[in-house]
Amino acid sequence: MVGTVGGILPLAERKASEPRAVARSNPGRVHGSGVLIDYCAMPQTIGHVTLVVRNYDEAIEFFTKAMGFELLEDTRLDQEKRWVLVGPRGSAGTRLLLAEAATEEQRSSIGNQAGGRVFLFLQTDDFWRDYQRMVAAGVRFKEQPREESYGVVAVFEDLYGNKWDLIQRK
Repeated sequence: MVGTVGGILPLAERKASEPRAVARSNPGRVHGSGVLIDYCAMPQTIGHVTLVVRNYDEAIEFFTKAMGFELLEDTRLDQEKRWVLVGPRGSAGTRLLLAEAATEEQRSSIGNQAGGRVFLFLQTDDFWRDYQRMVAAGVRFKEQPREESYGVVAVFEDLYGNKWDLIQRK
């Protein structure tokens, strides 16, 4: 093919959805014919993050009532498993897939999915509105809100003890 590198069209001649080929001289980072495919040009998102829960229904209750999330899907997969997605109202971002623990190993991670660190970050356009609503709904905040160089933030816990940041970025 004329004008190709390893059979891949140069960036200027390919469609936006095709992967970009980048020639590399370092053989440790080369794919096949000496061309490293740069998949950054292909759109990707993290669709769901699994949150291991003790019980589907109590988790749905907490996330929809205390957190104000939407129940986006609740589909029975078999006798024990359900596909339960929740997410902030109106958000097109990452969703939480609520997964009921089925083994002792899974049960041991409930409430400690990040080893005691902040696990998830709930970004808002109005910190004080959401903070006050969440406090009124019984959400446990671990600290008073604080002003940081990046915005207003406070750490809270979900019903199992996983730590979250409520944050309004500057």
